[in-house]
Amino acid sequence: MSHDIRHILDNWDYDPSKSYRKIMGDNGREKVQIRVDNAAFQGVLQMELDGRPDGRQPYGYDFVLDYYRQSLQRFERAHGTQQGFSLDAESCEELFDESLRIYNRYVFLLQLQDYPRVVRDTRRNMEMFRFVNTYAHREQDRNKLGRWWPYIIRINATGRALLIMEKSRDFDAALKIVSEAAERIKTLDPVDADEFENERSRSLDALEEMRQSISEQVPLTAVEKLQSRLEDAVRGERYEEAARLRDELNDHGQSRPGEH
Repeated sequence: MSHDIRHILDNWDYDPSKSYRKIMGDNGREKVQIRVDNAAFQGVLQMELDGRPDGRQPYGYDFVLDYYRQSLQRFERAHGTQQGFSLDAESCEELFDESLRIYNRYVFLLQLQDYPRVVRDTRRNMEMFRFVNTYAHREQDRNKLGRWWPYIIRINATGRALLIMEKSRDFDAALKIVSEAAERIKTLDPVDADEFENERSRSLDALEEMRQSISEQVPLTAVEKLQSRLEDAVRGERYEEAARLRDELNDHGQSRPGEH
């Protein structure tokens, strides 16, 4: 069997502005591939779209977070309480590593417009953040991920809003998601880390841009359409048309002062 990946690259209709694609793996599971192509070398990075991005099953579980959740449940059954359960530094490092792998995946999922999986992965990382913050033995581990809360709230809201826009074009629901995420970020308890304030500022700016973009797509009402046509007729000095449109607006009780 040849180990040369040239045949993969030759069969990839490559666009430098879109260096990623979905494929169906030999195991029947979808994967995402990212092409690396520069002057020095060429290659392909690959990750699973479901389960862990690396396809591994730590301790026989789909995710290492699932293993530690089961460990918590076993502890509680044995002791009748969760008090005393804690995650040591090594356990936290395993969880941090998994969250980074998932982060790297949903960055590409967002580019691929795979919004259901963006929502799924950001939720999983949110759950992991809370789990570590609750049970980590060391304070430095409990606080390690707090600096990234603004970013993950923003990406989760972005995925949910875009998913609603894609499925139902429910502008009000999408705008509500964006507004609630922005308010949540504003009211987060501060974290003593430069990354937190930088991410808070960037995330609020990004959500405001998204709010404006969604608002611009909201269809005009019948009255707004008439008003727009009236303004266009006046600018074009089409006075008969303007008078007719003004009458229609009057019928709606929407004519502007001085336009009677």
